[in-house]
Amino acid sequence: MKWSVSLLGAGLVLAVLRDLFHTLWHPTRHGGLSRLVMTALWRLSRRVRPPWRVAGLVGPLAMVTVVVMWAATVVLGWAIIYWPHMPGAFRFAPGSEAAQAPSALDSVYLSLVTVATLGLGDIAPAEGWLRLVSPLEALVGFALLTAAVSWVLEIYPALSRRRALAVRLALLREADPTPGQLDNTAGALLLDGLAGEVVRVRVDFTQYAEAYYFHDGEDRASFAAMAGFAGALAERGQGARRPEVRLAGELLTAALRDLAAVLDQRFLHTGGAPAEVFAAYAADHDRGRAAREQTASDRPDL
Repeated sequence: MKWSVSLLGAGLVLAVLRDLFHTLWHPTRHGGLSRLVMTALWRLSRRVRPPWRVAGLVGPLAMVTVVVMWAATVVLGWAIIYWPHMPGAFRFAPGSEAAQAPSALDSVYLSLVTVATLGLGDIAPAEGWLRLVSPLEALVGFALLTAAVSWVLEIYPALSRRRALAVRLALLREADPTPGQLDNTAGALLLDGLAGEVVRVRVDFTQYAEAYYFHDGEDRASFAAMAGFAGALAERGQGARRPEVRLAGELLTAALRDLAAVLDQRFLHTGGAPAEVFAAYAADHDRGRAAREQTASDRPDL
């Protein structure tokens, strides 16, 4: 019976490690628990419909929630490993009050101290296998901290690339280049550069799916709001006379089509054409609503 309980705790720890692996180090696969938590929080925000400034916190709060969930599950899992063997398989420091506490509380306390790499020493494993297992928890705690930092360092560059592309598209929309202005070598280079940036965004959505659950703020920095204009530029390029411009327009169209397929397969599930997918993407990120609330907040009181 003792070993059955300990194996249950080991299963919880392995589930967290698997989720860490598929979320951070094997990004082409979906994370399990982390993806479920982030999707649930996103859908909850869509139902509650908070102000768009509050909705912008969904992504960061979801990441914090996932990291806390990982840490709590690791602590609980190792506490369950220790619990059936407490107190007989452990040594207690002389004068320590831990020996009088319930064994479940001692197990959680020892797990917390170990995973945080504090090593206070008032409770120490006495049996040989526990002396080997306990340091492993400290290693997992260190790996968990490293993973959380790595996750942040991976997600935010992807968000920066997406927002930079959105700002570039916003500037182009303000300039509103005509088909004639695009029908030259500079136009071909422009469309080709946009195609490359769209491909990078597509790769980011594939490798860091959690980036979808981050709002981009104002419409000028929101790719959800600007993706439709990228399609319009691609159509203008395809209608040009110069073959290099037509080729660049076709490349941009293909890149947008590929990106729409990824968005639809992983997040939106519309089954529609790229234009419909990008419209659903903009609606899912409340772009029109954000613009209306921003306008209302900037309007002076009468």
